[in-house]
Amino acid sequence: MTTIDYRDYEKMSPFEIKDALIKLAKRSSQKSTQVLLNAGRGNPNWIATKPREGFFLFGQFALSEARRALDNPTAGVAGMPQQKDIAERFKVWLEKHAEMEGAEFLSKMVDHAVKAFGFDADAFVFELTDSIIGDNYPVPDRMLVHAEQIAHRYLMWAMCGDKVPPGKFDLYAVEGGTAAMCYIFKSLIANRILKKGDTIALGTPIFTPYIEIAELEDYAFKAVHIKAKQENRFQYSDEEIKKLEDPKIKAFFVVNPGNPTSMAIDAPTLKKIVDLVKKKRPDLLLLTDDVYGTFVPGFRSLMAELPENTIGVYSYSKYFGCTGWRLGVIAIHEKNILDSTIAKLPAKDLEALDKRYISITLEPRKLKMIDRIVADSRDVALNHTAGLSLPQQVMMTMFSMSELMDTEKLYQKACMDICHSRVDSLLEGLPLDVQPNPNFAYYYGTIDFEFWLRRYVGEDMVKWLKKNVHPLDLVFKLAEDHAIVLLNGGGFDAPNWSVRVSFANLTDDVYDDIGRAVRAVGRSYVDAFNASKKGK
Repeated sequence: MTTIDYRDYEKMSPFEIKDALIKLAKRSSQKSTQVLLNAGRGNPNWIATKPREGFFLFGQFALSEARRALDNPTAGVAGMPQQKDIAERFKVWLEKHAEMEGAEFLSKMVDHAVKAFGFDADAFVFELTDSIIGDNYPVPDRMLVHAEQIAHRYLMWAMCGDKVPPGKFDLYAVEGGTAAMCYIFKSLIANRILKKGDTIALGTPIFTPYIEIAELEDYAFKAVHIKAKQENRFQYSDEEIKKLEDPKIKAFFVVNPGNPTSMAIDAPTLKKIVDLVKKKRPDLLLLTDDVYGTFVPGFRSLMAELPENTIGVYSYSKYFGCTGWRLGVIAIHEKNILDSTIAKLPAKDLEALDKRYISITLEPRKLKMIDRIVADSRDVALNHTAGLSLPQQVMMTMFSMSELMDTEKLYQKACMDICHSRVDSLLEGLPLDVQPNPNFAYYYGTIDFEFWLRRYVGEDMVKWLKKNVHPLDLVFKLAEDHAIVLLNGGGFDAPNWSVRVSFANLTDDVYDDIGRAVRAVGRSYVDAFNASKKGK
């Protein structure tokens, strides 16, 4: 095996280490008959077709509407769509194009929007038409009127299971979960809700950027890790939850279901967190990133249980296979502790915030936190051009509507079946005795060498492993010996001798090969351990 100084990589994110692993795996595959298998990526290899068919067909209708106002085909110039009677014109247009893919979806979508939401047909169709053309700035800047109501209902299905909390959430449409994270961190600091150097809690293992952003000099947060260990089926123990009672902890950030574990917080654990917040920490801010929630039947988010305390982040990327679209939302309940916290700030801080936002409102102190996030995302001065691009909001609307109209949940079942079959395939190749868990999303898997070697070989084996094997050796050995790329678990604050495998981005037939490769690496360590005992 190539000699590698792992110390060079110890401070790097697993997503950056992955680039080195890919290079190593490519060299390995070129020297052998092995095919490079990159199971380090979370990008799904399936897409939702029906809403896309509707989107691309609707664009043709929108162009025909633009040409009604002005049409210069020689120069390629058209006008701007007009609202009056547009729904009837769309109906007629669809009848003429009934054989086109997407026509049936669009017809049902408009009917559903009018009946289920009580929309004015002209207003709804015009919002879609003008937006897909993209000839205006986003108004309202936070989110389009109809788009927000549709996304809200979709979120209530995706995040709240069978019990939706009273009231409503204000939504801000953003460029995926990535942008949501950046905007939220920035605005929490700007509005004095969190201060540089504050103590926060992270539910670990967790998506690496949450660890890394907290450590940036911009924030310099002191992080308390609330650990979900494999021994506890990746749930937070009572002892870990109790850490949140500390009043120094200002906020608790979680990814639910987890990344890299893919495990959702189960009902008993969720109840313990809810009880703690309600009885002992009503001031605790929660931020929950729930992108994988749609892969768990009946999933229930913290935003459903503790809406007043929670900032919700959701991305459409994984479920609809649309990472390149950059579609996400920030959700804050209309009644929330963020607004009340700002109202109680010292006079000096309130005056500073008045000055910050006076250019966009005559009454800065009435500005809700969700609208402050919008303004801060454009450094306030550019608030008038804030907002997610309108074609993106149309795509988001159609994704949401496709799920809301799918009463039999055929799409969700198909996505789940894809991931489940790949997990089964991996376990055939390993094999490991893993019991079914209703809270497992099947999107990623964490394979903890320490846990399984302790279970199957013994404590002496684990002690030898920790003394003689660098944690990064696992992923580098897989890349060099088997042309397989997985991510190191330690970078997610998962156990150091663990790896993350994605069940989203490779074909079903390769996962048993990945399982056998992981098993071969584990066996090589066991052989080396046994040889060391014979030597003694």
